[in-house]
Amino acid sequence: MEPTPLNPAQQEVLDLLGAAPDERPTFSPALRDALLADLEDGLADLGAELDPEDPLFVSKRALANVHGCELRHVVERGADFEWNATIARGSVAHKAIELSVHWRGEPDPLDMVDEALARLTDGTDSLAEWLRACAEADRAELRALANERVVTFFECFPPLKARWVPVTEGRQRASLLGGRVVLSGRTDLSLGRPVGSTAGKVIIDLKTGGFSPSHLDDLRFYALVETLRLGTPPRLLASYYLDSGRAHPEPVTEGLLHAAVARTVDGARLLHELEVGSREPQTRPGRTCRWCPALAGCGPGRAHLGDDDLDDRFDDD
Repeated sequence: MEPTPLNPAQQEVLDLLGAAPDERPTFSPALRDALLADLEDGLADLGAELDPEDPLFVSKRALANVHGCELRHVVERGADFEWNATIARGSVAHKAIELSVHWRGEPDPLDMVDEALARLTDGTDSLAEWLRACAEADRAELRALANERVVTFFECFPPLKARWVPVTEGRQRASLLGGRVVLSGRTDLSLGRPVGSTAGKVIIDLKTGGFSPSHLDDLRFYALVETLRLGTPPRLLASYYLDSGRAHPEPVTEGLLHAAVARTVDGARLLHELEVGSREPQTRPGRTCRWCPALAGCGPGRAHLGDDDLDDRFDDD
């Protein structure tokens, strides 16, 4: 059978993410040890305050929050997490995409979503509990939201071949200071793999909405943890914006990884200080103030948004 022709968006992804063997960079085998040493040197004085049985967990989200607005981070950390259709959309869509990679024949997006919902409902985590208990209307809304995301992915990405080694929801983990600090992440999608010290992996974050500088930092953190895990960095990072069908790529360099080390050290120190109460959280107003649970009592955030925006925000509640 003739392969299905690619649309321009799919061809653009194929051209962007592919690379001939002689176009792939090679890194020093000593790079991992150098990055690990820099991380542990930067956090060494916290070792006596941390317990390997109760480590400091550092994630992409925690770093983004604490480098954004410390007050929002503290408020959200103390709030009870509750699933809803919007939050669960990503988990269901990623599971559906994972199933579609290995599906025999032509996968149908809605069939993949239904299979994903069935498997996630049979799980043992908090999402499974919510799926088993949620109202039928919530489940229908989640099905629609996840289907929209999966359809958009199928429209924008070429069919993922098994030889590209596609992995969705890939888990990453690196331990520092004898397990007292743990860096953890979960990548939306990765393609390829390294060969020795030659980079070959591409890490992709799937996004809805528009570009934010924090998206670059998210992927740089993933690249750092991947390098600590394997010793060979990924070749390329890319935020892919499904709504616009565009990618924002960034090649991985040693300089990028060292910058990620500095940001991770600073963020980990802030996270620890805020957790133990040795630091008063700083307020940094920005575009996310509109959705902040602390907005009602936050003068800087209210001033940043202005009276008209505040009226609209609280009227919607």
